[in-house]
Amino acid sequence: MDLKQLQALVAVADHKTFSAAARSLHTVQSNVSAHVAHLEAELGVTLVDRARQQLTEEGHAVVARARLIGAELAHLANDLASITSEITGEVAMGSIGTTGRWLLPDLLRRLEIAHPGIRLVVSESVTTSLVPRLLTGQLDMAVLNLPLGEPELRVVPLFEEELVLVAPPDHRLAAGTGPISLRELAGEELLLGPPGTILREDIDAAAADVGVELRARAEVDGVRLIASLAFLGFAPTIVPATAIPSWVTTPNWASRPLRESLRRKVGLAIPRRGLPSAPADAVRTALLTVVRDVGALVPGIHLLD
Repeated sequence: MDLKQLQALVAVADHKTFSAAARSLHTVQSNVSAHVAHLEAELGVTLVDRARQQLTEEGHAVVARARLIGAELAHLANDLASITSEITGEVAMGSIGTTGRWLLPDLLRRLEIAHPGIRLVVSESVTTSLVPRLLTGQLDMAVLNLPLGEPELRVVPLFEEELVLVAPPDHRLAAGTGPISLRELAGEELLLGPPGTILREDIDAAAADVGVELRARAEVDGVRLIASLAFLGFAPTIVPATAIPSWVTTPNWASRPLRESLRRKVGLAIPRRGLPSAPADAVRTALLTVVRDVGALVPGIHLLD
């Protein structure tokens, strides 16, 4: 077994066909086919169903390990380069969108000054999409919603964030500026996340505590998209405070705090397997500093020790 065989299999997994995998590796299809065939012969299993152009169950298992091996090799090279010179290398970071909007500008500026050799690659997505990428080594770290309940990830709680109601200005829920209770949302059709997502479970649990079952007009996975639809007047919703753009001076919507003081918890997750590379450790340190220095100034955010 060698690295080229593993790289060929991962390329087939990522690009779906042998020909596309070959193009991504700047080689010919016969080379990719030969690498995968040799790997199958050594392991004694079929890794790719050629008729369907899909990985088998065994193929998925090998690809998951191959991704971790590739990530560790990249970390090794970055660590060695950082010993002999400044910290350099690529770091893959994931982030939920509403947090990334205020966190990334300062993080990128600090990295430019302190570690210009680090190339930060950021993926914005929802927590349910970021966790699998952390587990397979595609991401070095991710800022996401808590709790996770994933033993393979080490989690550092960062802050809690207030949830607020957003409604069209002519909607009855928009009347007034004071706190509004979840009881007042009974019977209303709201924009909500899908069942099973962390934020939706937190909101439903709080509503159940006051004897209310919330109704969904639509279920959308992604806080920024939910907020955007609410801003356009589609329906009221409950979102984190940072989903409301601070630069909009004359909003065409109304926001109100919740009387129940709902909050979501956000944290930094890092895979337990393997050692973080020197660049990844530098990014983690810078990120924690930005959260401490900037997060305290963001409305609706409460830092955690």
